[in-house]
Amino acid sequence: MENKAKFTFTRLKYRSGDWDTDQRMPSNILNSLIEYTTIPVNLQEKTIDLSSNDLFAAPFCYLSGHKLVQFDGAEAANFKKYVQNGGFVLVDDCNHDIDGLFARSFETQMQQLFGAGVLKKINNQHEIYHSFFKFEKGPPTTGFELNGWGDDLVHDYLKAIEINGRIGVLYSNKDYGCEWDYDFRNKRFLAEDNTKFGVNIIVYAMSS
Repeated sequence: MENKAKFTFTRLKYRSGDWDTDQRMPSNILNSLIEYTTIPVNLQEKTIDLSSNDLFAAPFCYLSGHKLVQFDGAEAANFKKYVQNGGFVLVDDCNHDIDGLFARSFETQMQQLFGAGVLKKINNQHEIYHSFFKFEKGPPTTGFELNGWGDDLVHDYLKAIEINGRIGVLYSNKDYGCEWDYDFRNKRFLAEDNTKFGVNIIVYAMSS
């Protein structure tokens, strides 16, 4: 029987688009949790259908893609219920493009579920930037933001849907999934471990 006290990296599978991105990233983030924190972890990523009630047993979920996001009825109902009941979803735009198909369709989906203007920029003093490591300038930049693909911009903010003063959906156009999509053993070649912000996100999700 699975130990529910352990953190599980849960990826959401949705029927539209391409949900199965950056396949090495979860192991990399899990390694960082082991390296830097005392949070017990399950070593294997778990994938669940957004339409499944298994969703409600997961305190943290990840959703990403490049293509269309158009939830069916069961997916939409589950996403809304999950967020409103205290769940946390990290949503990462793999196109890092605010005018791209993923961004436009996902943001439209959120407006339909939660209302117009519900995704709001969070300020760079937000708790999530200090929940474990300190990021005084807000969200760290990724190497994919100025590579001539996507909108060729550095997005100096993240957006969120907050429920009762707590982030329920953290939304990134920065493509952290690709940034962290490498074998964790290669971190030793980096001047600074770029997965540290991933640790902050999970610590916030687990403690807030």
